[in-house]
Amino acid sequence: MAVPKKKTSKAKSASRKASAWRLDVASSSTCPYCGGIKRPHYVCPTCGYYKGRQAVEVE
Repeated sequence: MAVPKKKTSKAKSASRKASAWRLDVASSSTCPYCGGIKRPHYVCPTCGYYKGRQAVEVE
């Protein structure tokens, strides 16, 4: 079995583990009813439509 020749530094270990915590920019799409920007698979915040029906009453 392979054995490391040198000890891995705390900084090297931490930077390798921190890559899993990186945040991605949330994707967005346009609402087919009002043309507003919304997140995919979410109710549109401007008109309240989701999957062809009005899911939320927006004033």
